[in-house]
Amino acid sequence: MRELGQPRIVIIGGGTGLPVLLRGLKQYPVDITAIVTVADDGGSSGRLRDDLQIPPPGDIRNVLAALSDVEPLVEEMFQHRFKTSNELSGHSLGNLILAAMTSITGNFVHAIQEMSKVLNVRGKVLPAANQSVVLHAEMEDGTVVSGESKIPYSGKKIKKVFLTPEVITPLPESIQAIRQADLIIIGPGSLYTSILPNLLVPRLGEEVCRSHAKKVYICNLMTQAGETHGYTASDHVKAIYDHMVCAFMDTILVNDKEIPEDIQLRYNEELADPVHYDLERIFELGLEVVHADIAIQENGALRHDPKKVAKILYNLLLSETKRRYEA
Repeated sequence: MRELGQPRIVIIGGGTGLPVLLRGLKQYPVDITAIVTVADDGGSSGRLRDDLQIPPPGDIRNVLAALSDVEPLVEEMFQHRFKTSNELSGHSLGNLILAAMTSITGNFVHAIQEMSKVLNVRGKVLPAANQSVVLHAEMEDGTVVSGESKIPYSGKKIKKVFLTPEVITPLPESIQAIRQADLIIIGPGSLYTSILPNLLVPRLGEEVCRSHAKKVYICNLMTQAGETHGYTASDHVKAIYDHMVCAFMDTILVNDKEIPEDIQLRYNEELADPVHYDLERIFELGLEVVHADIAIQENGALRHDPKKVAKILYNLLLSETKRRYEA
């Protein structure tokens, strides 16, 4: 239940970056709503999506786990992935439970709501739409690649992405959350396959544009082969604006600490490089820049530090709340 005066945060994204951020933010006295992509079509999520005709549960599962307040063993069980030689192989238990709950309740959103109760989730988790959507990418050579999991492996530069079917309905709860938000956070996450699929859902992007909340973009630490190779921080912002009806962001959060050489070499094998924050071009876009040492190593991978990022975002929220109160 929302406490009186508790500020409202809406976080829009998907992939591995969103759960990392949420683990930090849930430690603060804020009302969190996470709006999560339903464009995933790979792995366990893709199989369940195709077999059962339900929205892909994987990104939702990770967000529920991140916001859960249960014994570690329960969360570990929810996230457990089977490694067998039969049809269970590759499926996570949480995905199967969400699929079962969708079948029982007859509604993916209701399934998420029920799982939120079971996991004692601190906040609200909403799919970007209560249906499966397909992400397509038009490449610079005019060809079209269909399927979120296939786009990064096309070997071509992305010109724009778009969704089908033509009619996609956002949840009324998502619209309401955006309208009531004090702070809207975009990212972190894969630019074309985790962030834009949310903003392209009809009305969601428009509501973000109309919102009077402070809007913060958390820039990725590294570029991504097949999506953002060679992109600077301003290129990420411009790509989002190219898909939207407005230039809506107020602030960009970037990492200013040099990535260790051994980590860079490891990412170079994946054709990924540190994202350069080109201050002059960012300022030309009208954004406030917040830069800090916000990267940590985790299991050999580079991640945003959930504690540092959450503290920065909470301080931005307090400053915005104070500004509004004094206005």
